[in-house]
Amino acid sequence: MALRNAVLAALLEGEASGYDLAKGFDASVANFWMATPQQLYRELERMESEGLVEARLVQQERRPNKRLFSLTDAGYAALRSFTAEPPRPSAIRDELLVKVQAVDAGDTEAVRGAVAERLEWARAKLARYERLRDRLLDGRTEDEYLARAERVGPYLTLMRGRAFEEENIRWAERTLAVLDQRAAVP
Repeated sequence: MALRNAVLAALLEGEASGYDLAKGFDASVANFWMATPQQLYRELERMESEGLVEARLVQQERRPNKRLFSLTDAGYAALRSFTAEPPRPSAIRDELLVKVQAVDAGDTEAVRGAVAERLEWARAKLARYERLRDRLLDGRTEDEYLARAERVGPYLTLMRGRAFEEENIRWAERTLAVLDQRAAVP
């Protein structure tokens, strides 16, 4: 999948600056797609030159002027075309898993530390997702939200991100327990 598709999907929320998109990616899309602000800005420029987005300049007094991007009809068409294509199978490429695979021949304490760090990162990410979930629901039940919200896609991807981090937490806790148990055996 190209970054452009994730940007097109993010712009469904409405007009946004590159800075707003970078913040939005970090808060929502990051559970399934990572991009640096520089990558986003470059992609927005390409997409504008291809007519998928348009930008308008907003004059600001005490800050630099900013450009707000929105989808064009061609951008909506590209997004519709992308959603109609069958997705490619995904694969996990995780350096930590390679280190865990090799833990018996490597530095067990370093690997244990890396797993513990991943555990804390997953807990923090899950807490951010829970705060985002609460904001999206805004006092409604999940069923009410899913039945009446204007757009359910962001919530459905958030549910996947939550499940992914919950599983990361379960796996890391179990892995640490096994490593600790093995270290205790003389």
